[in-house]
Amino acid sequence: MHWILLRGLTREQAHWGDFPELLRSAFPEHQFHTVDLPGTGTLFRDDSPGSIPEIRRRVCDQVKHIPRPFSLLALSMGGMVALDWAQHAAPGELQHLVLINSSSGFSPFWKRMRPMAWPNLVRLLARRELFHRERDILRLTSNREVPLALSKSWYSIQRQRPVSYRTAASQLRAAARYRPQERRPMPDALLLASKGDRIVHWGCSAELEQRWCWTLRLHPDAGHDLPLDEPDWVVRQIAAWLPQ
Repeated sequence: MHWILLRGLTREQAHWGDFPELLRSAFPEHQFHTVDLPGTGTLFRDDSPGSIPEIRRRVCDQVKHIPRPFSLLALSMGGMVALDWAQHAAPGELQHLVLINSSSGFSPFWKRMRPMAWPNLVRLLARRELFHRERDILRLTSNREVPLALSKSWYSIQRQRPVSYRTAASQLRAAARYRPQERRPMPDALLLASKGDRIVHWGCSAELEQRWCWTLRLHPDAGHDLPLDEPDWVVRQIAAWLPQ
């Protein structure tokens, strides 16, 4: 089984840290592929489209060489791309869908991004001093103590593959405009969310659970970056949900 991993706003594949290796250890029969959204990571010189469907089309172009069917594991805005992908996938293209602290146009705007998160994100993304910006992004997305080594690592990522303010603004615009289709794209999907998320309200995942009868699992206190704060918990939820 091949999995595509997608990150969120202004983040790239390197921001997964050790999480892909944890997945490979837990599921040795599966293959995990980290893929960047346009404007980030290996694609940091590319323009970022202003809509989720166009971002999804650009992502699909990157993975044409990977055998089907795929499974998707996506965090935050990457979850919007994954959901749009699921609703436009060819028959038999997608097998499993795992969305982590994601949102959609089904929820009110104040749940899709908590009111206090907007000014914080805009301020951080516009900040020129990279080390303190990346450290403060970590402090916003994580509810755990942020080690200095991790702040330095994220600073190094941004130095090597800088994400432009234009890309950030375009991604924010795409996320704000996105609304999925009404039809349920898959019989079941796994929704992982944290009640401690200070960016996206966990009720966005609950809305998808109620609307489409999908499986929801809630963590009591982790932050928005759930794979960073509680990677073992995430892996356990996936293992329990996947067919045996």
